Amino acid sequence: MLIPATQLRVGALVIYQNDLHRIMDLIHVTPGNKRGFVQTKLRNLRSGLQTEHKFSSNDKVDRVTLEQREMEYLYESSDEYCFMNSEDYEQITLSKDLLGDSVHYLVPNMKITLDLYEGDPVGVSLPKTVDLTVTDTPPAMKGATVTNELKPATMETGLVVRVPGFIDIGESVRVDTETGAYVSRAK
Repeated sequence: MLIPATQLRVGALVIYQNDLHRIMDLIHVTPGNKRGFVQTKLRNLRSGLQTEHKFSSNDKVDRVTLEQREMEYLYESSDEYCFMNSEDYEQITLSKDLLGDSVHYLVPNMKITLDLYEGDPVGVSLPKTVDLTVTDTPPAMKGATVTNELKPATMETGLVVRVPGFIDIGESVRVDTETGAYVSRAK
């Protein structure tokens, strides 16, 4: 579907130079007496390479709509991640390269949305937050309930998150999947 470049948004998928790209960053620029343009950072979903491109405000861009399937994450085996379709129990394996930073938020039995383009997987959509268990962190600091000091904590997936001083090993914390930041203790 062709849309004006001015309607592009971060996260949208577009066809650029006959390949599928995700918009990673976008700035609308309107210089005084000249025509406006849209400065973008694009990531090629097949190769992972990033590029910058300036679209004129008059340009039409081919926006892509993805097919989405709900899947359940099962397990990881040597940089391959196995997912199962909840409806027909079909299993699919995706590489760490395709999943990117999403692997730091995957815990077994988690429901995710698999993004498909022309039948091929191009990525996953994670929930806004996930609950992860702390596997390693320095001991809780005395009086940490009053201070705003953050300490590093390693999660069960290998992700390192800065958490408040009162968080201890074995506790579950809620982490934002977009920023990788601590949100709260998990319930």
